[in-house]
Amino acid sequence: MEPFPDKSCAPPLVIIRGMCGRYVRKSTRREIAAWFGVEDDEAVAWGPSYNVAPQSFQPVVRLNRDSGLREIVLMRWGLIPYWSKDTKIGYSTINAKAETVATAPAFREAFRRRRCLVPADAFYEWQKLDAKHKQPFAIALSNREPYAFAGLWDRWRHPSTREPLESFSVITTDANQVVAPLHNRMPVILQRKDYERWLGAGDPAQPPLDLLRPCPPEQMIAWKVDKAVGNVRNDTAQLLEPGAATEDWDDPELFSLC
Repeated sequence: MEPFPDKSCAPPLVIIRGMCGRYVRKSTRREIAAWFGVEDDEAVAWGPSYNVAPQSFQPVVRLNRDSGLREIVLMRWGLIPYWSKDTKIGYSTINAKAETVATAPAFREAFRRRRCLVPADAFYEWQKLDAKHKQPFAIALSNREPYAFAGLWDRWRHPSTREPLESFSVITTDANQVVAPLHNRMPVILQRKDYERWLGAGDPAQPPLDLLRPCPPEQMIAWKVDKAVGNVRNDTAQLLEPGAATEDWDDPELFSLC
């Protein structure tokens, strides 16, 4: 029998450098509830995290099946399809490619019927400097507002106990001009006006593929951060700092297309 991880435990030390493999959610519960138009359910325990890693449980926004209203629920990062024999597939499904999400067996059913929003404030990427060195960067919206990754979710049940486990994946697309110097992929960041359409049931035969596009580069900004972000045990606000001398995000090291 494969045990489920405790939702309060730190994620295993698995270093995943694919896009998107680390992100930040620094907004408060109240800010996220207001931004996404949901009630803050205090029974769901979560808070800010500056180094979200795969296999950890994170808040996502979906439509409640009974009420049709938005709700925040905790899910494990790394989608496990309902038909999977075990949870191992979740280590390779933290991301779903926009180009194949409608046809890939692990994602196609979730894309048609179980879409979600993944609240975030920034994500990390590593720029390769040479064969042995990489420089981590943080990438956020230039207006510093929170945002949502386009996500998918599914509910898997343990074959013996039938205990449910809900999990999610972040959809990625081609990098825009801000992210391209760092990586050729980036997470799909949905415009706020598109949240309702993304979450809505609509016609399962015609899911909103057109929303899976790169975020406009003029809306984004990136800056160098300390290599401490490479260790998932480090989870403090200092990880977002452009340098030891300042806590201000408006730093000369920042670059954007504004």
